Amino acid sequence: MTAAPRSGPLTEGEWVRLNDAKGRKHNIRLEAGREFSTKKGQIRHDDIIGRPEGIVVTSSLDGDYQVFRPLLHEYVVSMPRGAAIIYPKDAAHVVTMADIFPGARVVEAGAGSGSLTTYLLRAIGPEGALGSYELREDFAETARANVEQATGGHPGWTLTVGDVREVMTETEVDRLVLDMVDPWTCVPLAAERLVPGGVVCAYVATTTQLSRFVETLRAEGGFTEPVAWETMQREWHLEGLAVRPDHRMVGHTAFLVTARRMAPGHRALEKTRRPAPGAYGPDYTGPRPAGMADEPPGDA
Repeated sequence: MTAAPRSGPLTEGEWVRLNDAKGRKHNIRLEAGREFSTKKGQIRHDDIIGRPEGIVVTSSLDGDYQVFRPLLHEYVVSMPRGAAIIYPKDAAHVVTMADIFPGARVVEAGAGSGSLTTYLLRAIGPEGALGSYELREDFAETARANVEQATGGHPGWTLTVGDVREVMTETEVDRLVLDMVDPWTCVPLAAERLVPGGVVCAYVATTTQLSRFVETLRAEGGFTEPVAWETMQREWHLEGLAVRPDHRMVGHTAFLVTARRMAPGHRALEKTRRPAPGAYGPDYTGPRPAGMADEPPGDA
């Protein structure tokens, strides 16, 4: 399979995105001789094939629609799903904050529906390598179809069905991205396979997952102090002088955490500030900082 063209006339087999004046969106795959049904009548695929992006086509009941190739962020939010997708706002931060660079050797644990995979493949370029691991075969098949549709295939991509902790074949990787329920169980793997200076990045949905992953990294000792954040996205309403934040927004989707691998034989500098009172109280079940007693002292 070859990658879909990014410019030039629209061709049969490509996906296009139709937008009307009310902002309604439709994604269709162009096939000669077919028609697409809308509330305003039929749109003939033959009226689109062979023409450039940015045209306006008119349906049989005089409805006008703009036609463009979908941008990647538009494609991933509408593609078929097995597992939930990583949204574009988070994928952008993974690529940027984990510093996914052209030629990088990357391992992704949890391919899901292939959303993040497409962004990673773009970032590593044709010389990079991405190994994606997915526990469920049905999710893997969905991811494979989505990625091939979006990218046309990549010579450096492999997709393996299995537990990354048991079947990972890559021995030296620059970046390890963990999209899984229990990423802390992969900290030993990250310590073993990441090159010095490499980055581990986890995508977790809850504060309990976030806390356990961070404390496991700290307890391992071979990673820099983790950095965690979340991103919220809010569009704006733009109409004349009525310019204001939209009433709806994409709020919490997940937390992202990154840390870098230390060189062999070197431990990360321990935090010099004291933990906040109660941070490691009796209800805390995760790893404790090195040198801290198992049970915090009682009140004097």
